[in-house]
Amino acid sequence: MRAVDIIDKKKKRQELTKEEIDFLLEGYLAGIIPDYQMSAFLMAVYFNNMTKEELTYFTLKMRNSGDIITFDKLDYYLVDKHSTGGVGDKVTVVLGPILAALGMATAKLSGKGLGHTGGTIDKFESIENFKFSLAKEELVEVAGKTGVGLMGYSDNIVPLDKKIYALRDVTATVDSIPLIASSIMSKKLAIQSDLIILDVKVGDGAFMKTIEDARELSRRMVEIGNSVGRKTIAVLTNMDEPLGYNIGNANEIIEGIEALKGHWSADLKEVVYEIVYIALKHKGEVETFEEASEKIDEVIKNGKALEILKDFIDLSGGDGQVVNNYKLLPEPKSIIEVYSTKDGFVEKIKAEEIGKAAMVIGAGRATKEDEIDHAVGILLKKKVGDLVKKGDLIAEIHYNDDKNIEQSRAMIIDAYVVGSKEQKGIKNILEIIE
Repeated sequence: MRAVDIIDKKKKRQELTKEEIDFLLEGYLAGIIPDYQMSAFLMAVYFNNMTKEELTYFTLKMRNSGDIITFDKLDYYLVDKHSTGGVGDKVTVVLGPILAALGMATAKLSGKGLGHTGGTIDKFESIENFKFSLAKEELVEVAGKTGVGLMGYSDNIVPLDKKIYALRDVTATVDSIPLIASSIMSKKLAIQSDLIILDVKVGDGAFMKTIEDARELSRRMVEIGNSVGRKTIAVLTNMDEPLGYNIGNANEIIEGIEALKGHWSADLKEVVYEIVYIALKHKGEVETFEEASEKIDEVIKNGKALEILKDFIDLSGGDGQVVNNYKLLPEPKSIIEVYSTKDGFVEKIKAEEIGKAAMVIGAGRATKEDEIDHAVGILLKKKVGDLVKKGDLIAEIHYNDDKNIEQSRAMIIDAYVVGSKEQKGIKNILEIIE
């Protein structure tokens, strides 16, 4: 068997055997098959796709290249929620405590962000001395006590994905839907769960810009999960404007805490409630969205979800009192206000542009080596559908270094599309695929 023959076969749109996938991936991980041949294979996949059987086996082979985490001592219904990433996406901050308060648990792998703003790890690391679980034993201990378990990715989890992703990054194959699906699902399947919920963002601030691409990615990921016996559901959510009002790290933690106190932005609430409803429904505890909403409202009202977040922060090395004292979070030195240049209704807020406006002041990373400034970020004052007049406050920039502040301000003004026609707020839940 030769790598060149496997590449040629995929080039001709022929289905690979399990033995051929084994040969290719084992050889690449071992360093026997060179980058240039794997690059050619990835490009062949980009143009010619993979069948359901190929992609499922390819994904399992990726997963099996490293450690698989199981939880023999966790007697919970385990929900693993994954987001494809967006601007202002603080869903995990809110979701984990709510699920735990309802008798379920999250035990999932989370990453640092590269791009607009930080990932889940970066958000929580805004809290002084907060440390994510670094080993399975730590994850089990924290999740066992709180129902919330978040662990950073390690080199031992799906090492083949890390190696292939680095190659995709420099060969223009990052946006291949089957390769995205296998990358995400190999990591989801590497950790035990009863249910995988995929929050697939769609629109301006998302990786998937069109509903058609988001549907296709969702379908492929759901196929992989369900075909190996892991119930998988995709929720397509709108990212044509940032989620919530805060973009950054410490400020997104604050917005998450406020949500657990019942002070929601409508869009964040819609997304979180839908995901919790799906979890409760598939656990067999509710039949309707209304039943689920009542249960969520109760754990918000009685403070149970907020108390769980406090305990999770304490057990992770931080000071749980942050839920009542935001002064424990890093604060920006300065705030600059941004004003509307037009009269009318907010038709659109270009989420990607807002994300970039946050990144240039330090809230995100342009390269893996960049340091995040947890204190900085953007606070939106107007959302889609709101009436604005010229001179109205539309956003605040919270910053420490004024180096790129004018650039950030200009990007925010450009991001706000104001027109004369009255607008409705955007629909946040677009589709469910299972």
